Amino acid sequence: MQNRNNRAKNNSKYQKNGGANRGGYGARPYGERKPQKRIDPELTEAVAEREDIVYGRNPVFELLESGRAIEKIYVQSGERTGSIVKLVAVARASSVIVVEADRKKLDELSGGGLHQGVVAVAAMKEYCEVADILAVAKEKNEKPFIIICENITDPHNLGAIIRTACCAGAHGVIIPKRGGVGVNSTVYKTSAGAAEYMPVAKVNSISNAIGELKANGVWIYGTDASGEQSYTECDLNGSIALVIGSEGEGMKKHTVSQCDFLVKIPLKGKINSLNASAAAAVMIYEALRQRDSK
Repeated sequence: MQNRNNRAKNNSKYQKNGGANRGGYGARPYGERKPQKRIDPELTEAVAEREDIVYGRNPVFELLESGRAIEKIYVQSGERTGSIVKLVAVARASSVIVVEADRKKLDELSGGGLHQGVVAVAAMKEYCEVADILAVAKEKNEKPFIIICENITDPHNLGAIIRTACCAGAHGVIIPKRGGVGVNSTVYKTSAGAAEYMPVAKVNSISNAIGELKANGVWIYGTDASGEQSYTECDLNGSIALVIGSEGEGMKKHTVSQCDFLVKIPLKGKINSLNASAAAAVMIYEALRQRDSK
């Protein structure tokens, strides 16, 4: 009788909790399973098709030894044991940016692959030097026409700018090594192939790059809302470099001070700024219009 009462009591608790699974009394209601990490097979396949993603310690070592340009290496936070120590040392000795990231970030980058705490993002393109861009203009017997992208972080923006620059006949694009996106697979795709033909210099310092351009007779035009001249009023016929600032903050103060001219694009609507790639397109094609008409 006592056993019957205990069983009834337990059944009452069972019903109250919605039934029990194999975990026994107090476990999740029947049919409710413990959430498990699942890897999207489409994501895994998409990562496998990307030529700029390399993960796993040995593959990343091989990438470093190959001499191929590397945008960035992500290392799992707190992972400083075994071969990862040597890998980080080699990367930094090669001036490759190394950043720490949590496991979730690495799982996303690798598409759930066995990354062993390290994922590298390789460049899709070999970068050139500022001097190489100037040489392109000289070979064409044209005055330099260069685009400087300061800390553009959206790969779609950079891809669109490279595409516009290529279509307008610019001689090259300059981007910073730190603070902005490099020419990755998204940039490549957004540029519609233009990244294959457009010389891109990735420099340690935008300030030093501007100094090198000035030493070679190039005038620096910065796009800024504080500019005194409208983009249609300035003379863009000579040797020029157009500076496009970052999406959120625009040009840095030091970069502004280095510009020979500050140019504004009139805004009449309720939004007080243009998308970086849109602003670049306006400036680039005004320069092309003036150069063609002359």
